[in-house]
Amino acid sequence: MDPPSLPRLVGPALSALCARRLPTSSRPLAADSVFASQQPQHQQLSLGLACPAPSPGPRREEKEPGSLRSDAPESLLGSPASARPAAGSGARGAAAAAAAGVAAAAAAPGMYQSPRRLCSALLQRDAPGLRRPPGPPPRRRSPAPAAAPRPTSPRLLAAASAARGVARLCSRTARPMGSRLCSALTKTLDGSAASQHPEYLVAPDLEHLEPIDPKELLEECRAVLHTRPPRFQRGFVDLRADGPRSSHTPIRVMQWNILAQALGEGKDNFVQCPLEALKWEERKCLILEEILAYQPDILCLQEVDHYFDTFHPLLSRLGYQGTFFPKPWSPCLDVEHNNGPDGCALFFLHNRFKLVNSANIRLTAMALKTNQVAIAQTLECKESSRQFCIAVTHLKARTGWERFRSAQGCDLLQNLQNITQGAKIPLIVCGDFNAEPTEEVYRHFASSSLNLNSAYKLLSADGQSEPPYTTWKIRTSGECRNTLDYIWYSKHALSVRSALGLLTEEQIGPNRLPSFNYPSDHLSLVCDFSFNEEP
Repeated sequence: MDPPSLPRLVGPALSALCARRLPTSSRPLAADSVFASQQPQHQQLSLGLACPAPSPGPRREEKEPGSLRSDAPESLLGSPASARPAAGSGARGAAAAAAAGVAAAAAAPGMYQSPRRLCSALLQRDAPGLRRPPGPPPRRRSPAPAAAPRPTSPRLLAAASAARGVARLCSRTARPMGSRLCSALTKTLDGSAASQHPEYLVAPDLEHLEPIDPKELLEECRAVLHTRPPRFQRGFVDLRADGPRSSHTPIRVMQWNILAQALGEGKDNFVQCPLEALKWEERKCLILEEILAYQPDILCLQEVDHYFDTFHPLLSRLGYQGTFFPKPWSPCLDVEHNNGPDGCALFFLHNRFKLVNSANIRLTAMALKTNQVAIAQTLECKESSRQFCIAVTHLKARTGWERFRSAQGCDLLQNLQNITQGAKIPLIVCGDFNAEPTEEVYRHFASSSLNLNSAYKLLSADGQSEPPYTTWKIRTSGECRNTLDYIWYSKHALSVRSALGLLTEEQIGPNRLPSFNYPSDHLSLVCDFSFNEEP
Protein backbone atom coordinates (compact mmCIF):
# COMPACT_ATOMS: atom_id res chain seq x y z
CA MET A 1 0.00 0.00 0.00
CA ASP A 2 1.27 3.47 -0.84
CA PRO A 3 1.43 5.23 2.57
CA PRO A 4 0.09 8.59 1.28
CA SER A 5 -3.14 6.81 0.30
CA LEU A 6 -3.77 5.67 3.89
CA PRO A 7 -5.83 8.75 4.91
CA ARG A 8 -8.21 8.26 1.97
CA LEU A 9 -8.70 4.57 2.84
CA VAL A 10 -9.12 4.77 6.58
CA GLY A 11 -10.67 8.26 6.78
CA PRO A 12 -14.33 7.24 6.53
CA ALA A 13 -13.95 4.32 8.93
CA LEU A 14 -12.02 6.41 11.41
CA SER A 15 -14.62 9.19 11.18
CA ALA A 16 -17.41 6.74 11.95
CA LEU A 17 -15.41 5.27 14.82
CA CYS A 18 -14.83 8.72 16.32
CA ALA A 19 -18.54 9.56 15.92
CA ARG A 20 -19.48 6.48 17.93
CA ARG A 21 -16.83 6.81 20.62
CA LEU A 22 -16.56 10.60 21.17
CA PRO A 23 -19.00 12.83 23.09
CA THR A 24 -21.50 14.74 20.98
CA SER A 25 -19.72 18.02 21.63
CA SER A 26 -16.52 16.61 20.14
CA ARG A 27 -17.91 15.19 16.89
CA PRO A 28 -16.89 18.18 14.77
CA LEU A 29 -13.32 16.85 15.17
CA ALA A 30 -13.97 14.18 12.56
CA ALA A 31 -11.17 12.25 10.95
CA ASP A 32 -11.62 14.01 7.57
CA SER A 33 -11.02 17.42 9.11
CA VAL A 34 -7.98 16.10 10.92
CA PHE A 35 -6.52 14.68 7.74
CA ALA A 36 -7.05 18.02 5.98
CA SER A 37 -5.43 20.05 8.75
CA GLN A 38 -2.07 21.56 7.97
CA GLN A 39 -1.30 22.51 11.56
CA PRO A 40 1.70 20.86 13.26
CA GLN A 41 0.52 17.59 14.75
CA HIS A 42 2.28 18.11 18.04
CA GLN A 43 -0.18 20.92 18.77
CA GLN A 44 -3.19 18.69 18.18
CA LEU A 45 -1.77 15.84 20.24
CA SER A 46 -0.70 17.76 23.30
CA LEU A 47 -1.88 16.26 26.59
CA GLY A 48 0.36 18.27 28.84
CA LEU A 49 3.32 15.96 28.19
CA ALA A 50 6.73 17.08 27.03
CA CYS A 51 7.83 16.15 23.52
CA PRO A 52 10.69 17.01 21.18
CA ALA A 53 8.61 19.61 19.37
CA PRO A 54 9.86 23.22 19.61
CA SER A 55 9.79 24.29 23.22
CA PRO A 56 11.85 26.42 25.60
CA GLY A 57 14.66 24.99 27.66
CA PRO A 58 14.28 22.72 30.67
CA ARG A 59 12.41 23.67 33.79
CA ARG A 60 10.62 26.74 32.41
CA GLU A 61 6.96 27.47 32.88
CA GLU A 62 4.79 27.43 29.79
CA LYS A 63 1.21 26.80 28.76
CA GLU A 64 0.60 23.79 26.57
CA PRO A 65 -1.94 24.10 23.72
CA GLY A 66 -4.97 21.85 23.75
CA SER A 67 -7.23 20.73 26.54
CA LEU A 68 -4.52 20.22 29.15
CA ARG A 69 -1.87 22.58 30.37
CA SER A 70 1.13 22.39 32.68
CA ASP A 71 1.95 25.09 35.19
CA ALA A 72 4.88 23.18 36.69
CA PRO A 73 8.52 22.79 35.63
CA GLU A 74 9.17 20.37 32.79
CA SER A 75 10.95 17.15 33.62
CA LEU A 76 14.02 16.29 31.57
CA LEU A 77 12.70 12.73 31.31
CA GLY A 78 9.66 13.77 29.31
CA SER A 79 6.89 14.52 31.81
CA PRO A 80 5.97 17.79 33.50
CA ALA A 81 5.88 17.83 37.26
CA SER A 82 2.10 18.21 37.23
CA ALA A 83 -0.74 18.67 34.78
CA ARG A 84 -4.45 19.44 35.06
CA PRO A 85 -7.36 20.10 32.67
CA ALA A 86 -7.78 23.68 31.55
CA ALA A 87 -10.73 25.56 32.97
CA GLY A 88 -14.02 24.36 31.53
CA SER A 89 -12.58 21.35 29.69
CA GLY A 90 -13.61 18.53 32.04
CA ALA A 91 -13.00 14.79 31.74
CA ARG A 92 -15.15 14.47 28.60
CA GLY A 93 -13.14 17.14 26.80
CA ALA A 94 -9.85 15.51 27.82
CA ALA A 95 -11.03 12.14 26.55
CA ALA A 96 -12.15 13.68 23.27
CA ALA A 97 -8.78 15.41 22.86
CA ALA A 98 -7.00 12.11 23.50
CA ALA A 99 -9.04 10.23 20.90
CA ALA A 100 -8.77 13.06 18.35
CA GLY A 101 -5.01 13.20 18.90
CA VAL A 102 -4.66 9.49 18.17
CA ALA A 103 -6.77 9.90 15.02
CA ALA A 104 -4.53 12.74 13.88
CA ALA A 105 -1.42 10.68 14.54
CA ALA A 106 -2.80 7.72 12.62
CA ALA A 107 -3.32 9.88 9.56
CA ALA A 108 0.36 10.54 8.96
CA PRO A 109 2.19 8.22 6.54
CA GLY A 110 5.17 6.58 8.20
CA MET A 111 3.48 7.57 11.45
CA TYR A 112 5.71 5.56 13.68
CA GLN A 113 8.80 7.36 12.43
CA SER A 114 7.56 10.96 12.71
CA PRO A 115 8.67 12.61 15.95
CA ARG A 116 6.78 15.84 15.38
CA ARG A 117 3.47 14.13 14.67
CA LEU A 118 3.41 11.23 17.09
CA CYS A 119 5.48 12.31 20.08
CA SER A 120 2.59 12.96 22.45
CA ALA A 121 0.76 9.82 21.36
CA LEU A 122 3.86 7.73 21.99
CA LEU A 123 4.33 9.27 25.40
CA GLN A 124 0.68 8.54 26.22
CA ARG A 125 1.40 4.88 25.60
CA ASP A 126 4.11 5.04 28.25
CA ALA A 127 1.34 5.59 30.79
CA PRO A 128 0.87 2.62 33.13
CA GLY A 129 -2.84 2.49 32.36
CA LEU A 130 -2.18 1.86 28.65
CA ARG A 131 0.77 -0.49 28.74
CA ARG A 132 -1.03 -3.79 29.24
CA PRO A 133 -4.56 -4.65 28.14
CA PRO A 134 -6.91 -6.30 30.64
CA GLY A 135 -6.16 -9.98 30.93
CA PRO A 136 -4.76 -12.65 33.21
CA PRO A 137 -2.64 -11.50 36.13
CA PRO A 138 1.09 -11.04 35.48
CA ARG A 139 3.13 -14.21 35.50
CA ARG A 140 5.28 -13.05 38.38
CA ARG A 141 5.18 -10.28 40.93
CA SER A 142 8.00 -10.17 43.36
CA PRO A 143 9.61 -7.26 45.18
CA ALA A 144 12.90 -5.81 44.10
CA PRO A 145 15.90 -7.58 45.66
CA ALA A 146 17.02 -6.07 48.92
CA ALA A 147 20.03 -3.81 48.60
CA ALA A 148 21.44 -0.62 49.97
CA PRO A 149 19.14 2.26 48.98
CA ARG A 150 20.30 4.83 46.47
CA PRO A 151 21.17 8.30 47.72
CA THR A 152 17.97 10.30 48.06
CA SER A 153 16.94 13.78 49.03
CA PRO A 154 13.58 15.50 49.60
CA ARG A 155 13.94 17.07 46.15
CA LEU A 156 14.48 13.73 44.45
CA LEU A 157 11.57 12.08 46.25
CA ALA A 158 9.33 15.00 45.33
CA ALA A 159 10.34 14.70 41.68
CA ALA A 160 9.57 10.97 41.65
CA SER A 161 6.19 11.57 43.28
CA ALA A 162 5.34 14.23 40.69
CA ALA A 163 6.26 11.89 37.83
CA ARG A 164 3.97 9.19 39.22
CA GLY A 165 1.16 11.75 39.46
CA VAL A 166 1.49 12.57 35.77
CA ALA A 167 1.35 8.87 34.89
CA ARG A 168 -1.86 8.50 36.92
CA LEU A 169 -3.37 11.51 35.15
CA CYS A 170 -2.56 10.04 31.74
CA SER A 171 -4.16 6.72 32.66
CA ARG A 172 -7.36 8.54 33.65
CA THR A 173 -7.66 10.86 30.65
CA ALA A 174 -6.41 8.77 27.71
CA ARG A 175 -8.50 5.97 26.24
CA PRO A 176 -7.00 2.50 25.70
CA MET A 177 -8.84 2.46 22.36
CA GLY A 178 -6.38 5.05 21.06
CA SER A 179 -3.32 2.87 21.61
CA ARG A 180 -4.94 -0.16 19.98
CA LEU A 181 -5.99 1.96 17.01
CA CYS A 182 -2.50 3.42 16.57
CA SER A 183 -0.96 -0.05 16.77
CA ALA A 184 -3.40 -1.54 14.27
CA LEU A 185 -2.91 1.25 11.75
CA THR A 186 0.86 1.04 12.13
CA LYS A 187 0.73 -2.60 11.07
CA THR A 188 -1.27 -1.72 7.93
CA LEU A 189 1.56 0.40 6.59
CA ASP A 190 3.90 -1.12 4.04
CA GLY A 191 6.96 -2.44 5.87
CA SER A 192 9.18 -0.57 3.43
CA ALA A 193 7.62 2.80 4.30
CA ALA A 194 10.77 3.72 6.18
CA SER A 195 12.89 3.55 3.05
CA GLN A 196 10.20 5.08 0.79
CA HIS A 197 9.74 8.11 3.04
CA PRO A 198 13.14 8.99 4.49
CA GLU A 199 11.81 12.36 5.68
CA TYR A 200 10.21 10.55 8.61
CA LEU A 201 13.58 9.13 9.65
CA VAL A 202 15.05 12.61 10.11
CA ALA A 203 14.59 13.87 13.64
CA PRO A 204 13.68 17.51 14.16
CA ASP A 205 16.36 20.13 14.64
CA LEU A 206 16.74 20.54 18.39
CA GLU A 207 19.47 23.15 18.36
CA HIS A 208 16.99 25.72 19.64
CA LEU A 209 16.66 23.71 22.86
CA GLU A 210 18.94 24.61 25.71
CA PRO A 211 21.61 22.04 26.62
CA ILE A 212 21.01 20.04 29.76
CA ASP A 213 23.50 19.27 32.47
CA PRO A 214 24.32 15.52 32.57
CA LYS A 215 24.37 15.72 36.36
CA GLU A 216 20.85 17.13 36.40
CA LEU A 217 19.59 14.35 34.12
CA LEU A 218 21.37 11.76 36.25
CA GLU A 219 19.69 13.23 39.32
CA GLU A 220 16.27 12.85 37.71
CA CYS A 221 17.06 9.25 36.81
CA ARG A 222 18.04 8.50 40.38
CA ALA A 223 14.83 10.11 41.62
CA VAL A 224 12.87 7.57 39.59
CA LEU A 225 15.17 4.70 40.63
CA HIS A 226 15.47 5.50 44.33
CA THR A 227 13.65 2.28 45.36
CA ARG A 228 15.85 0.04 43.19
CA PRO A 229 19.22 -1.47 44.06
CA PRO A 230 22.26 0.61 43.07
CA ARG A 231 23.72 0.03 39.62
CA PHE A 232 26.56 -2.46 39.18
CA GLN A 233 30.08 -1.12 39.40
CA ARG A 234 32.44 -2.04 36.56
CA GLY A 235 36.01 -0.94 36.04
CA PHE A 236 38.15 -0.27 32.97
CA VAL A 237 41.11 -2.52 32.18
CA ASP A 238 44.21 -0.70 30.88
CA LEU A 239 45.32 -2.41 27.65
CA ARG A 240 48.00 0.00 26.48
CA ALA A 241 51.18 -1.70 25.34
CA ASP A 242 54.62 -0.17 25.75
CA GLY A 243 55.42 2.21 22.94
CA PRO A 244 54.61 5.69 21.70
CA ARG A 245 51.49 7.23 23.19
CA SER A 246 49.04 9.31 21.20
CA SER A 247 48.89 12.93 22.27
CA HIS A 248 45.19 13.17 21.39
CA THR A 249 42.18 12.42 23.55
CA PRO A 250 41.06 8.80 23.10
CA ILE A 251 37.77 7.99 21.38
CA ARG A 252 35.37 6.19 23.71
CA VAL A 253 32.90 3.88 21.94
CA MET A 254 29.94 2.14 23.60
CA GLN A 255 28.20 -0.88 22.02
CA TRP A 256 24.89 -1.99 23.55
CA ASN A 257 21.77 -3.94 22.68
CA ILE A 258 19.43 -2.14 25.07
CA LEU A 259 16.46 -4.57 24.63
CA ALA A 260 13.42 -3.21 22.80
CA GLN A 261 10.66 -2.38 25.25
CA ALA A 262 7.97 -4.10 23.20
CA LEU A 263 10.02 -7.30 22.97
CA GLY A 264 10.99 -7.29 26.64
CA GLU A 265 7.39 -7.01 27.80
CA GLY A 266 5.63 -8.82 25.00
CA LYS A 267 7.80 -11.48 23.35
CA ASP A 268 11.07 -12.44 25.02
CA ASN A 269 9.61 -14.37 27.98
CA PHE A 270 12.27 -13.68 30.60
CA VAL A 271 10.74 -16.06 33.11
CA GLN A 272 12.99 -15.07 36.03
CA CYS A 273 12.57 -11.32 35.50
CA PRO A 274 9.60 -9.75 37.30
CA LEU A 275 7.42 -7.59 35.08
CA GLU A 276 7.98 -4.68 37.46
CA ALA A 277 11.67 -4.70 36.48
CA LEU A 278 10.68 -4.09 32.83
CA LYS A 279 8.54 -0.99 33.42
CA TRP A 280 9.68 1.56 30.84
CA GLU A 281 9.39 4.55 33.18
CA GLU A 282 12.16 3.03 35.30
CA ARG A 283 14.05 0.90 32.79
CA LYS A 284 14.77 3.89 30.54
CA CYS A 285 16.38 5.58 33.54
CA LEU A 286 18.65 2.56 34.09
CA ILE A 287 19.68 2.76 30.43
CA LEU A 288 20.37 6.48 30.66
CA GLU A 289 22.25 5.99 33.92
CA GLU A 290 24.57 3.48 32.25
CA ILE A 291 25.22 5.85 29.34
CA LEU A 292 25.82 8.82 31.63
CA ALA A 293 28.18 6.78 33.81
CA TYR A 294 30.60 6.01 30.95
CA GLN A 295 30.08 9.17 28.86
CA PRO A 296 30.91 7.66 25.44
CA ASP A 297 31.98 9.86 22.55
CA ILE A 298 30.18 7.45 20.20
CA LEU A 299 27.15 5.36 21.13
CA CYS A 300 26.04 2.35 19.03
CA LEU A 301 22.69 0.86 20.04
CA GLN A 302 20.46 -1.99 18.87
CA GLU A 303 16.80 -2.76 19.58
CA VAL A 304 15.94 0.92 19.94
CA ASP A 305 12.16 1.44 19.89
CA HIS A 306 12.06 4.71 21.84
CA TYR A 307 14.34 6.84 19.66
CA PHE A 308 12.13 9.83 18.93
CA ASP A 309 10.40 10.16 22.28
CA THR A 310 13.33 9.39 24.59
CA PHE A 311 16.86 8.96 23.29
CA HIS A 312 17.06 11.57 20.55
CA PRO A 313 15.46 14.41 22.56
CA LEU A 314 17.62 13.77 25.63
CA LEU A 315 20.92 12.84 23.99
CA SER A 316 20.64 15.76 21.56
CA ARG A 317 20.52 18.13 24.49
CA LEU A 318 23.57 16.38 25.92
CA GLY A 319 25.54 17.26 22.77
CA TYR A 320 25.02 14.13 20.62
CA GLN A 321 24.03 13.99 16.97
CA GLY A 322 21.93 10.91 16.25
CA THR A 323 20.80 8.69 13.38
CA PHE A 324 18.15 5.98 13.54
CA PHE A 325 17.42 3.24 11.00
CA PRO A 326 14.45 0.95 11.83
CA LYS A 327 14.00 -2.63 10.71
CA PRO A 328 11.59 -2.81 7.74
CA TRP A 329 9.51 -5.53 9.44
CA SER A 330 10.24 -5.06 13.12
CA PRO A 331 8.85 -7.79 15.43
CA CYS A 332 7.90 -4.98 17.82
CA LEU A 333 4.94 -4.18 15.55
CA ASP A 334 3.40 -7.56 16.44
CA VAL A 335 3.12 -6.49 20.09
CA GLU A 336 0.01 -4.66 21.23
CA HIS A 337 0.68 -1.13 22.51
CA ASN A 338 4.04 -1.09 20.73
CA ASN A 339 6.01 2.12 20.31
CA GLY A 340 6.87 1.56 16.66
CA PRO A 341 9.66 -0.50 15.08
CA ASP A 342 13.00 -1.17 16.69
CA GLY A 343 16.25 -0.56 14.88
CA CYS A 344 19.85 0.59 15.13
CA ALA A 345 20.84 4.02 16.41
CA LEU A 346 24.19 5.78 16.22
CA PHE A 347 25.09 8.89 18.26
CA PHE A 348 28.29 10.92 18.34
CA LEU A 349 29.35 14.09 20.15
CA HIS A 350 29.20 16.88 17.60
CA ASN A 351 31.74 18.99 19.49
CA ARG A 352 34.34 16.25 18.93
CA PHE A 353 33.49 14.98 15.44
CA LYS A 354 32.25 16.27 12.11
CA LEU A 355 30.04 14.06 9.98
CA VAL A 356 31.64 13.47 6.56
CA ASN A 357 29.39 10.77 5.15
CA SER A 358 26.49 8.61 6.33
CA ALA A 359 24.92 5.46 4.87
CA ASN A 360 21.88 3.48 5.98
CA ILE A 361 22.31 -0.11 4.81
CA ARG A 362 19.58 -2.71 4.47
CA LEU A 363 21.49 -5.97 4.57
CA THR A 364 21.04 -8.62 1.91
CA ALA A 365 21.47 -12.38 2.03
CA MET A 366 21.55 -14.60 -1.01
CA ALA A 367 20.59 -11.64 -3.22
CA LEU A 368 17.48 -10.93 -1.13
CA LYS A 369 16.86 -7.89 1.05
CA THR A 370 16.48 -8.86 4.69
CA ASN A 371 14.95 -7.40 7.84
CA GLN A 372 18.35 -6.49 9.33
CA VAL A 373 20.02 -3.10 8.97
CA ALA A 374 23.23 -1.21 9.59
CA ILE A 375 24.39 2.40 9.82
CA ALA A 376 27.88 3.42 8.67
CA GLN A 377 29.23 6.94 9.14
CA THR A 378 32.56 8.53 8.29
CA LEU A 379 33.59 11.01 10.98
CA GLU A 380 36.42 13.49 11.21
CA CYS A 381 38.05 14.24 14.57
CA LYS A 382 38.00 17.99 15.09
CA GLU A 383 41.07 17.75 17.32
CA SER A 384 43.35 15.78 14.99
CA SER A 385 41.57 16.06 11.60
CA ARG A 386 41.85 12.26 11.31
CA GLN A 387 38.97 10.42 9.66
CA PHE A 388 37.53 7.03 10.54
CA CYS A 389 34.38 5.04 9.87
CA ILE A 390 32.01 3.86 12.61
CA ALA A 391 29.32 1.24 11.89
CA VAL A 392 26.56 -0.38 13.93
CA THR A 393 24.51 -3.46 13.01
CA HIS A 394 22.25 -6.19 14.37
CA LEU A 395 22.28 -9.51 12.52
CA LYS A 396 19.56 -12.17 12.32
CA ALA A 397 18.87 -14.05 15.54
CA ARG A 398 18.03 -17.69 16.31
CA THR A 399 19.70 -21.05 15.96
CA GLY A 400 19.44 -22.49 12.47
CA TRP A 401 20.11 -19.17 10.72
CA GLU A 402 23.90 -19.43 10.72
CA ARG A 403 24.26 -19.36 6.91
CA PHE A 404 21.86 -16.44 6.70
CA ARG A 405 23.93 -14.47 9.23
CA SER A 406 27.07 -15.35 7.32
CA ALA A 407 25.59 -13.93 4.12
CA GLN A 408 24.50 -10.77 5.94
CA GLY A 409 28.00 -10.37 7.35
CA CYS A 410 29.55 -10.71 3.89
CA ASP A 411 27.21 -8.07 2.54
CA LEU A 412 28.09 -5.69 5.38
CA LEU A 413 31.81 -6.27 4.84
CA GLN A 414 31.45 -5.49 1.14
CA ASN A 415 29.63 -2.25 1.93
CA LEU A 416 32.29 -1.28 4.46
CA GLN A 417 35.03 -2.13 1.96
CA ASN A 418 33.55 0.45 -0.41
CA ILE A 419 32.94 3.07 2.28
CA THR A 420 36.47 2.83 3.69
CA GLN A 421 38.01 2.85 0.19
CA GLY A 422 39.58 -0.55 0.65
CA ALA A 423 40.57 -0.07 4.31
CA LYS A 424 42.27 3.28 3.70
CA ILE A 425 39.93 4.81 6.28
CA PRO A 426 40.20 3.21 9.76
CA LEU A 427 37.09 1.32 10.80
CA ILE A 428 35.21 0.44 14.00
CA VAL A 429 32.23 -1.95 13.76
CA CYS A 430 29.89 -2.44 16.72
CA GLY A 431 27.05 -4.87 16.81
CA ASP A 432 24.96 -7.66 18.18
CA PHE A 433 25.98 -10.32 15.67
CA ASN A 434 23.84 -13.04 17.28
CA ALA A 435 26.78 -15.35 16.53
CA GLU A 436 29.25 -17.17 18.74
CA PRO A 437 32.97 -17.00 17.84
CA THR A 438 32.64 -20.46 16.31
CA GLU A 439 30.27 -19.25 13.59
CA GLU A 440 31.24 -18.56 10.01
CA VAL A 441 30.25 -14.88 10.14
CA TYR A 442 32.74 -14.33 12.97
CA ARG A 443 35.48 -15.95 10.89
CA HIS A 444 34.60 -13.72 7.93
CA PHE A 445 35.20 -10.61 10.04
CA ALA A 446 38.35 -11.99 11.65
CA SER A 447 39.90 -12.85 8.26
CA SER A 448 38.60 -9.88 6.28
CA SER A 449 40.86 -7.79 4.06
CA LEU A 450 39.77 -4.87 6.24
CA ASN A 451 42.29 -6.21 8.80
CA LEU A 452 39.90 -6.27 11.75
CA ASN A 453 40.41 -7.47 15.31
CA SER A 454 37.90 -7.97 18.11
CA ALA A 455 38.63 -5.54 20.95
CA TYR A 456 37.31 -7.68 23.80
CA LYS A 457 39.67 -10.53 22.97
CA LEU A 458 42.35 -8.34 24.53
CA LEU A 459 40.81 -8.86 27.97
CA SER A 460 41.74 -12.55 27.90
CA ALA A 461 45.04 -13.84 29.26
CA ASP A 462 46.36 -14.76 25.80
CA GLY A 463 44.66 -11.92 23.95
CA GLN A 464 43.05 -14.43 21.59
CA SER A 465 39.87 -15.50 23.37
CA GLU A 466 36.50 -13.78 23.48
CA PRO A 467 34.73 -13.24 26.82
CA PRO A 468 32.70 -16.20 28.10
CA TYR A 469 29.46 -14.23 27.68
CA THR A 470 28.01 -10.89 26.65
CA THR A 471 24.39 -11.97 27.26
CA TRP A 472 22.92 -14.22 29.96
CA LYS A 473 19.20 -14.84 30.27
CA ILE A 474 16.60 -17.43 31.27
CA ARG A 475 13.65 -17.99 28.96
CA THR A 476 10.94 -20.62 28.84
CA SER A 477 13.25 -22.65 26.58
CA GLY A 478 16.03 -22.62 29.20
CA GLU A 479 19.10 -20.70 30.28
CA CYS A 480 21.25 -19.06 27.59
CA ARG A 481 24.79 -17.80 28.14
CA ASN A 482 26.41 -16.60 24.92
CA THR A 483 29.00 -14.28 23.42
CA LEU A 484 27.15 -12.40 20.68
CA ASP A 485 28.28 -8.76 20.90
CA TYR A 486 31.53 -7.40 19.49
CA ILE A 487 33.52 -4.26 18.79
CA TRP A 488 35.74 -4.78 15.74
CA TYR A 489 38.47 -2.29 14.83
CA SER A 490 41.21 -1.76 12.22
CA LYS A 491 44.25 -3.11 14.02
CA HIS A 492 46.68 -1.52 11.56
CA ALA A 493 45.37 1.98 12.28
CA LEU A 494 43.84 1.88 15.76
CA SER A 495 44.82 0.69 19.23
CA VAL A 496 42.62 -0.22 22.21
CA ARG A 497 43.78 1.79 25.20
CA SER A 498 41.25 0.35 27.68
CA ALA A 499 38.08 -1.75 27.81
CA LEU A 500 35.27 -1.92 30.34
CA GLY A 501 35.27 -5.14 32.35
CA LEU A 502 32.25 -7.42 32.22
CA LEU A 503 29.88 -8.19 35.06
CA THR A 504 30.76 -11.27 37.09
CA GLU A 505 28.37 -14.16 37.58
CA GLU A 506 27.93 -13.08 41.20
CA GLN A 507 26.95 -9.55 40.14
CA ILE A 508 24.51 -10.83 37.53
CA GLY A 509 22.82 -13.07 40.10
CA PRO A 510 20.89 -16.35 39.82
CA ASN A 511 17.94 -14.82 37.94
CA ARG A 512 20.30 -13.53 35.22
CA LEU A 513 19.39 -10.60 32.94
CA PRO A 514 17.48 -8.33 32.70
CA SER A 515 16.82 -7.54 36.34
CA PHE A 516 16.07 -4.75 38.80
CA ASN A 517 19.78 -3.93 38.67
CA TYR A 518 20.37 -4.08 34.93
CA PRO A 519 17.99 -3.01 32.13
CA SER A 520 18.96 -5.34 29.26
CA ASP A 521 19.71 -8.98 28.60
CA HIS A 522 22.95 -7.85 26.88
CA LEU A 523 25.94 -6.25 28.58
CA SER A 524 27.28 -2.94 27.34
CA LEU A 525 30.78 -2.98 25.84
CA VAL A 526 32.95 0.15 26.10
CA CYS A 527 36.42 0.73 24.61
CA ASP A 528 38.83 3.66 24.38
CA PHE A 529 40.61 3.90 21.00
CA SER A 530 43.53 5.95 19.74
CA PHE A 531 45.18 6.24 16.33
CA ASN A 532 48.42 4.28 15.99
CA GLU A 533 50.47 7.00 14.38
CA GLU A 534 50.27 10.62 13.41
CA PRO A 535 49.45 11.35 9.74
